Amino acid sequence: MNETHTITLNLQVVEAGAKTTADVGFTTPGGQALHGHGTARRHPDDPEVPQIGDEIAIARALFELAHKLLDNAANDIGERLHRRVHLPA
Repeated sequence: MNETHTITLNLQVVEAGAKTTADVGFTTPGGQALHGHGTARRHPDDPEVPQIGDEIAIARALFELAHKLLDNAANDIGERLHRRVHLPA
């Protein structure tokens, strides 16, 4: 089976002082909404470089989303095999 799917991620980054948050989400082809959240905090002694906070917060949000997606896939496989399945990251 050859198919191509286009999935759009929704990403929001908010910078507030020394804290940056990122929220990322999408809806799976099966219709389930998944969401990831990430935070970065700048140490008071560090220079203010917003790009670095964005990168860290986005990476953490995507990392959380990836783990949720793997858990989803493991649950789907487990339901079909009638046993618990673990998919390592």
